Amino acid sequence: MKLAALTIENFRGYAARTRVAIDDLTVLIGKNDVGKSTILDALDIFLNDQKPEQGDLCVRSSDAVISIACSFTNLPEEIVLDAAATTTLSAEYLVNENNELEIVKRWDCSGKSLKESIFAVARHPTNADANDLLTLKNSELKARVKKLALDESSVNLTVNASMRKAIRVACQPLAFETLLIPLDKEDAKKVWDQIKTKLPVYALFRSDRASQDGDDEVQDPLKFAISQVLKELDTELKKIEDAVRVRAEDVANRTLAKLTEMDARLASELKPFFKTDPKWDVFKFGLVGDNNIPINKRGSGVRRLILLNFFRAEAERRRAEKGSLSVIYAIEEPETSQHPDNQKLLVKALNELAMDGNTQVLTTSHTPGLAGLLPVESLRHVYKNGDATTSVTRCTDSDLIAIATDLGVLPDRRVQALVFVEGTNDIEFFERLSAIVKSVTNDVVDFAADDRVALIPLGGGSLKHWVEKRYLRNLKLREVHIYDRDVAVPPKYQSACDSVNARGDGSWAVLTSKRELENYLHPDAIADGIDGVKVAFTETCDVPEIVARGVHEAADCGSPWTDVLADSEKFAKKVGRAKYRLNREAASKMTVARLKEQDANDELIGWLKRIHLMLT
Repeated sequence: MKLAALTIENFRGYAARTRVAIDDLTVLIGKNDVGKSTILDALDIFLNDQKPEQGDLCVRSSDAVISIACSFTNLPEEIVLDAAATTTLSAEYLVNENNELEIVKRWDCSGKSLKESIFAVARHPTNADANDLLTLKNSELKARVKKLALDESSVNLTVNASMRKAIRVACQPLAFETLLIPLDKEDAKKVWDQIKTKLPVYALFRSDRASQDGDDEVQDPLKFAISQVLKELDTELKKIEDAVRVRAEDVANRTLAKLTEMDARLASELKPFFKTDPKWDVFKFGLVGDNNIPINKRGSGVRRLILLNFFRAEAERRRAEKGSLSVIYAIEEPETSQHPDNQKLLVKALNELAMDGNTQVLTTSHTPGLAGLLPVESLRHVYKNGDATTSVTRCTDSDLIAIATDLGVLPDRRVQALVFVEGTNDIEFFERLSAIVKSVTNDVVDFAADDRVALIPLGGGSLKHWVEKRYLRNLKLREVHIYDRDVAVPPKYQSACDSVNARGDGSWAVLTSKRELENYLHPDAIADGIDGVKVAFTETCDVPEIVARGVHEAADCGSPWTDVLADSEKFAKKVGRAKYRLNREAASKMTVARLKEQDANDELIGWLKRIHLMLT
């Protein structure tokens, strides 16, 4: 399952009901002490079965109830709610109007201790004989079947799901409304117990840096690694638990059998049982440096560097493994104590993690340097209102202006030329290819290292790029526009290019001679960068789609490519991921020789030389 949204109310600074949309990569950005960490803490409480404290109740609220709700998509195709019988969350009417599983946890803070309640927000039947079925025991469901005079020969009376289905069929119309379905009462507790096993694993890495042994900043990644392994081995561990139970109960039963021979009355009063379920999280390990010096005794930058490389390693591992757990990584201020170069590596690692189908990444930041490297669509602006309450908005143009003001983001006045491309993937392409060409040719621009030129994505981008574009547009800088030709006739951007070329101010625009930038990548670079996938294509082929198909078929997913083509959303995601990897992993494997072989007319090198001549 994937987290789609968090909704909090009466929790710390969030007095009003506040919904935060969660994507694969979500960045909570704003000034210090506006409520960014509160969102991560709320998820920690919800997903890790913790409880808030009395002091977490919003001081501006007249209500004494804290509410934290999570909405999930990518729901399991089937779930076991009763014995071995499978059903679905939709069939049990446990999804909301958006077909999401929305679970609400509430804590009543009016007493000395907090009292927890759990509900599902769902479009649920209101029919009197069908609105309480999830709370009924097997005997109570049988009684309901009898009350409705159902044909018992057509219902499996040993399976609750079967009886619930038959009762709902008999109770038409069901008359649906959005209701709060209790999951902490009667047999509904079993429903919640099953749902909990399907929720994502949540790991929160805080920015606090305590100077003591077992510093969480270092230990948390290692502890989390253990918890992931334990959950992945859950089936095997359950077998061990069952085997231990059988052996222990056998010893106890044989002991009681012998006791019966001596004192039957006493033996009849005794019954073997396990006091608690076994706990497997007893493994502890850490890291030491030279001379066995604990890592926590090193500088904060070193400790955070370990965390950075944990995420880099996780990105690589999760890319390689199939069917891994759904995980949410939450990181407070990941840029803390890091050199700008490491911050760039960190953003790359987090982006790569978020590209994994079963992984989501949440971070907080108030640093312009890191914010400038992040895609705009990932940003959530967290800010204080005039009445001191907190709000969270998904970024629009107006929000970007506010964020730029909050963080103090200013344009780089060293910029002498703006190079406009279609999107962030194009930026990744040009930064890698220009650096490769620059290593052997001096008279070309290196976009990754030259502060005199700014790459601007017109189809979206990062806060840094947007701000540069917004604030520099009136500085009369010369512009370069490089667009894909694609396959439309005439090309989609032909008129835009003609307009730029007609300015007469030194600006210029071109269309690629090939279909798009990915067509300039050498097949060998693609194979080296993307799982050994070998592809062949011409100048007009759709390379991302060809690579997406190659990756799908190489992964042996069990479904043919035609199934992907029939699902527009799945198709778009696979092609998007292929495009992402082409412009990063495959582009990194290019060489000048491979570029010249793929671009015999030196078209791309010609652009880089022409841009270099514009810079003084």
